[in-house]
Amino acid sequence: MSDLLWILAGLVFVVIAVLFFFTLVIARRVELGLPPEGRFITLMGNRLHYVEQGSGPETLLLIHGLGGVVANYAYAMLGELAKDYRVVAIDRPGSGYSKRARGASASLAAQADVLAAAIDALQLGRPVLVGHSLGGAVALATALKHPQKVSSLALIAPLTHMPADGPSEVFAPLTIRQGWLRAIFAWTLMVPLSIRRREQALDVVFGPEKAPADFPLRGGGALGLRPTHYIASSRDLVALEHVLPQLEQSYSALQTPVRILYGRDDRILDPNEQGQAMVDRIRQVQLELVDGGHMLPLTQPQLCVDFVRRSVKAMREG
Repeated sequence: MSDLLWILAGLVFVVIAVLFFFTLVIARRVELGLPPEGRFITLMGNRLHYVEQGSGPETLLLIHGLGGVVANYAYAMLGELAKDYRVVAIDRPGSGYSKRARGASASLAAQADVLAAAIDALQLGRPVLVGHSLGGAVALATALKHPQKVSSLALIAPLTHMPADGPSEVFAPLTIRQGWLRAIFAWTLMVPLSIRRREQALDVVFGPEKAPADFPLRGGGALGLRPTHYIASSRDLVALEHVLPQLEQSYSALQTPVRILYGRDDRILDPNEQGQAMVDRIRQVQLELVDGGHMLPLTQPQLCVDFVRRSVKAMREG
């Protein structure tokens, strides 16, 4: 019996070693194929990767969503907006090529502090924050905690309230709460499961629109196959359970102008629950509904660019 146990233990070790090596190879191939294209700055112990383009009287700070990266904006929006504005797109702590400080919180308040520090360090003045999905929640947290550093918010399919039915099932692999178990999963099963579930996940995240064929490379989607990126995304999602309800209670103190763009057929977040709820609650919030899904910056970038430009114009006039 003891020999059998040793054999089984050996087989388990071999399987784990193979999965670890496979993950390591995939992560390395992704990094070689998609190297960082921006600059780095260290703030509050976080090594942040950001891309900057353009110039103009207004500055835009682009904040990606859960599991996203700078390339989600660089795909099309960043270059177009840079024709008229100074535009900075940043990988949130732990995402893309940014590294979160050891032991740092993944809360919205902590990420807001990092963004505020970036605004000062990069001398962005009082930028318009453009936040997509979870990036919208981070933008709201920044406007509430550091109102003097933000001129207005242009939010695309933003997360504003805890979904009544919980996160979409597509995010189930991110809900691991124990750090040690999260790390084991990231370095063994995450990559093969992500590859296996790719089409199903893309259909939910992008649907009813189609994911661009070049999303894995040009859109940065493949960067999600890196264990460090998965761990950061998992921490971001789990932290929301405790911090988003607190943020919701603070919306009455929001003084910053807010414009929201939502796709009517969003499969990740409910436009009524997330967008209309803000309009009903806060006087200075305006909502625009369009045909489309959740990933509008990638599926309808020109529509998003026009929305941001209208938001800047409204800020100027207001």
